[in-house]
Amino acid sequence: MKPIDLRSDTVTRPAPGMRAAMFDAPLGDDVFGDDPSVNALQDKIAGLLGFEAALFVPTGTQSNLCAVLAHCQRGDEYIVGQMQHCYRWEGGGAAVFGSVQPQPLAHQPDGTLGLADIEAAIKPDDPHFARTRLLALENTLGGRLMPLPYLEQATALARRHGLGTHLDGARLFNAAVAQAAGRPAAAEARRIAGLFDTVSVCFSKGLGTPAGSALCGSRELIARARRVRKMAGGAMRQAGLLAAAAAYALDHHVERLAEDHALARRLADGLAGLEALRVEPPETNIVFVDLLGAARDRSQALLDHLKTQGVLATGLYRLRFVTHLDVDAAGVDRAVAAVRGFFQG
Repeated sequence: MKPIDLRSDTVTRPAPGMRAAMFDAPLGDDVFGDDPSVNALQDKIAGLLGFEAALFVPTGTQSNLCAVLAHCQRGDEYIVGQMQHCYRWEGGGAAVFGSVQPQPLAHQPDGTLGLADIEAAIKPDDPHFARTRLLALENTLGGRLMPLPYLEQATALARRHGLGTHLDGARLFNAAVAQAAGRPAAAEARRIAGLFDTVSVCFSKGLGTPAGSALCGSRELIARARRVRKMAGGAMRQAGLLAAAAAYALDHHVERLAEDHALARRLADGLAGLEALRVEPPETNIVFVDLLGAARDRSQALLDHLKTQGVLATGLYRLRFVTHLDVDAAGVDRAVAAVRGFFQG
């Protein structure tokens, strides 16, 4: 029985067309700047999102690190949300490697950072304080779409105070598809990205590549980020194998993200009505399920049961299910049946 892997959209395998693109990719040495597939991808994603330049890096974590350290110097700080990936789940890299202080803020119930909270966190120009240089936001945040009017207001606030702006857009194209409402998703992604000075995009999540992210920005900022990438050990040689996969994904896997969103809704609807669970309605491809009451004591037993049924998920008291291109309706229905069987059997 083939497992239904709902742990993350990072678990996808390259589709046959993507494998062919990787096999046929012309290669060079990207450290020397002459890998044609990498150069083509960087031009492609920069042009797609409306930036002067882009930098291909191995991971989204490194992309965010390069961005923060390109915006900030030692003794500076960046404003960020408590639950954002570049603060909570990236090992404190900006502080460890760059002596850049994060200023984490609590999220509002909808996942945004309060505009008044952002403004209050900006430090005066005084030797007692770290210098506030950057506002970092994330879209989507835990699968939740950040409304465009909010992003417009937050980035405008940052500009009024002379701050740079960075978007962790690991799932930017999920946000764009959810927001597009019939418009081309690529144009919607450009609309979101245009509000920020830098944007990080991950290719190895919903877009389905084996690895890789891109940081987009001005030529000057990307030149600084390239130096950081080198220091962080992220400069690769024949990286065109991975870049070709990313270029294929941009051509073939963006609009289909709507299918993942529909499957997430199917999963949430299938779990609705179980008294032991509270299901958060998904906005994109991530479904969070909270275990209630006595069910919390059975969380590990539930995960073990799902595994015996060929269903993989993550979490403990709050389970996370992520749909992606290697999951279909039959797999979602099997996951629903396994959860229901545990509580109703």
